[in-house]
Amino acid sequence: MRAMTLDRLTSLARRLSDIPLPLPEGMQTRLGCDAVGMPAEIGRQVMSRMNRVGCVYAAGDRWWWIVPSHSQQSLDWPEPVRYAARALVPASPGGAQLIHLPQRDAPYTPPIPLYLTLCRITRTVPVWMRPAEAGGF
Repeated sequence: MRAMTLDRLTSLARRLSDIPLPLPEGMQTRLGCDAVGMPAEIGRQVMSRMNRVGCVYAAGDRWWWIVPSHSQQSLDWPEPVRYAARALVPASPGGAQLIHLPQRDAPYTPPIPLYLTLCRITRTVPVWMRPAEAGGF
């Protein structure tokens, strides 16, 4: 069993106060839902560069984009982006407000184009373009 450190307790308390993003009725979520959060100023830049955007929420000073579950797999999302499994995000005054509703019946933003757009905006090299570590395969 792991020791309870102050960091671990803080993390646990934060997760207990997280809230699920309320998906609109009628949205098909067969792939499950996670969320990718970023500061609003980055969110506006992403919105103007993406061709296909799913549900986007504003909660406090962050925008949250709905992506299929496990979209963090093999990706190293750039700072200051946050990944929220099961679309559980930190509670904020006023809750989360839907600011973009897609015209199709799925709530998802494609994760790879979102990742690449965020890498470009934050000037981060995508994970598959980084040099392999010494001693790796």
